[in-house]
Parts: sequence; structure tokens; C-alpha cells
Amino acid sequence: MTRVLVLTVDRDNDLGIKTSIRGPVIGRRQVLTAALKLGIADPEESDTNAILGALSQHDSLLETGGEDDEVEVAILTGDEKVGVRSDRAIAAQLEEVVSAFQPDEAVLITDGAEDESVLPIIQSQVRIDHVQKVIVKQSKGIEGTYYYIVKALEDPKWRAKFMIPFGLVLAIFGLGIMLPNEIGGIVIGGLPLLLGLFIFAKGAGIETTVNRVVQEMRDNADAAMFSSLLWTATVFSAIFAGAEGWQTFDNLVDTETTSILWMQVANSSLAWIVIAFLTSTAGFMLLRLKRGSFSGQLLVLSIFGMVVYSFVNTALEIAIDILSGDDYEFNVTNIGNTLSVPLAWIVALWLTMTIVKGLKAKQAQSERYWGI
Repeated sequence: MTRVLVLTVDRDNDLGIKTSIRGPVIGRRQVLTAALKLGIADPEESDTNAILGALSQHDSLLETGGEDDEVEVAILTGDEKVGVRSDRAIAAQLEEVVSAFQPDEAVLITDGAEDESVLPIIQSQVRIDHVQKVIVKQSKGIEGTYYYIVKALEDPKWRAKFMIPFGLVLAIFGLGIMLPNEIGGIVIGGLPLLLGLFIFAKGAGIETTVNRVVQEMRDNADAAMFSSLLWTATVFSAIFAGAEGWQTFDNLVDTETTSILWMQVANSSLAWIVIAFLTSTAGFMLLRLKRGSFSGQLLVLSIFGMVVYSFVNTALEIAIDILSGDDYEFNVTNIGNTLSVPLAWIVALWLTMTIVKGLKAKQAQSERYWGI
């Protein structure tokens, strides 16, 4: 005998918002009722088709399965604020369904990639043998495309994703045209820079990290206040780095060669860049300490940042002296004196890594969390 569970997931809880039906919804009759109520409340809701697809799969498995096989269908609902909160709700409801039905395997019916993102959560409690995506058939003409664009812009989630960046780009472009030539050119020139940074952030997954930090700040309000001050210092340090570099460029652009000029610009901005790095790292440390998830790696990362800074700063100073025509004696004593600060930071990094590893080992032995 095989017990099969047919699941469909409403991650943003459209079912609960539009029909006041709370998940989990278990059983063919209850699921059919939920589909009808949701379809009546919003005939254009794609989750209705996913629920009907789950019912269709349930009936098909009953017809083709063995006499002793048991098939059940259920709906799991998340939360309007898609993220950690909705995934926790889905995990709790899934545990309830699995405990009640004791399935051997599951079939997941979804209406898109957003609901498929909960696949690891479901697989942690039951084996999934099949995933089916239900897509509504529509006209492929221009009218259908226009309909989808209009509906996407009416949806608050899609509107925030597309209209806000597009409106911001137009606002910056218009501001650049209205301002005087030199300032306007800088503003318009900054437009591809902002777009590039945005695309880079999306590609590198920085958005996920930012969302996690925001969630941690919500969970730890008192630590979040001090962390916000540190990150404010990070923003100002980054601004100061740009201002310092620009001032150096403006002062030396007529007197120095191109290579020396840009080295001087980098060297003058370097200290503020490091301060921005350290304040941002301190903000993360504070949140992790309050949450009890501080691993010591952020401390090691901070010391490593100082190692990189000391080496880069020393290298830039030597390069500037040489390119400016000053003599530099390449002997053991002079090189040792020059590299004394970077070597000291390397020793500090080694000591920090040793201490962190030692505390982790003692923490594991004592089964007590020390915040390391």
C-alpha cells in the first residue's frame, strides 16, 4: 500500500486574504470548496488553477493507483509578507498534514517559480516524486501581452519591482537634463553607474543578504538601533571616500601624470573605504551577538580587511614615491621597516584565528554557547 499526498502551495496566502480560509486545507471536499470560493472571489487568481490542478491530479492517482493505495490532497498557505514568515507557516502546516496522513510520497502542484521555492521545505518532511506546474492558456497575440502587462502593473508586488526602478531612472535622467551642463552631465553619467550596481547586486544575490539583515533588525529592535547608526557611519564614510578622492583629483590633475594621479586618488580614499568596511562589519557583529549567532568569522574578516588595507596602502606609497622620482632602497632593512605594519596585522590575524578556533573547540566540548 502506498500513501500519496498531493500538495499545492499558496505562498503569499491569497486564499486566506480573499476567502478567509486558513491553511492547511485537507481533503478533496474542503479543497474543492476552497477552489470555488477563491475562484468566485477573484476569477483571475492563478492559485485557483493550481488548486484545481491538484484536485485533477488527486482524482487521476485514485483511478490509476492500486486498490490499497491511499491518496490525499491538501493546500498549504503562507503569509502575505513572502519570506521567512510565510515559509515558517508553510513548514508548520506541512508538519501537521504529514502527522495526520503519514504519506510515503508527495506530488507538488504549483502555478509558478515562487511556490516552487518552498520545495526544500517540503522535501525535508516527505519525499517528492513529481512536480507539476499549472499554466493558464491565454491568447499569444498583442492583446494578450498587453493584458499581462496591465495585470502585472496592478499587482503590488510586480508594481514595486518594475515601476519604482523605472520611475527612478526617468527622474534621474530628467534631473540631469534640467541641471547646468557640468552638474547635469555628472547626474546623467551616474545613471548607468546606478543601473550597473543594481544589476550587479541582483546577480550577486546581495538583495537576499539585505533582506536577511532587515529581518534580523526587525527581530532585534534594540540592537538594530545601534547597528543602524554604524551603517549610517558606513554610508557617510563612503561619501567621504568619494569626496576625498575627488578633492585629490581636483588638486593634482594639472600637476601630476595620469598614473601618479590615480594612485594618489586611491590612496587618499583608502582610509575612508576601510572605515566604511569596519563600521558595516561592526553592524553585522552587533546583530549576530544579540541574536546569538555570532560565529567569530566577522571578527576574522575585520582583521583580514586591515591586513589588505595595510598592504595596499604601503604598496601605493612606495609606487607613488618611485614614480615621483624619489629613491627607494630595495634592501632587507628598508623593506622590513616598510612592511612592519602589514606584518603586524598578519600576526594579529593569525592570533585572532587561533583564538576563535580554540574557543569554538571548547564551546563544542562544553555544549555551551559562548557567542563564538
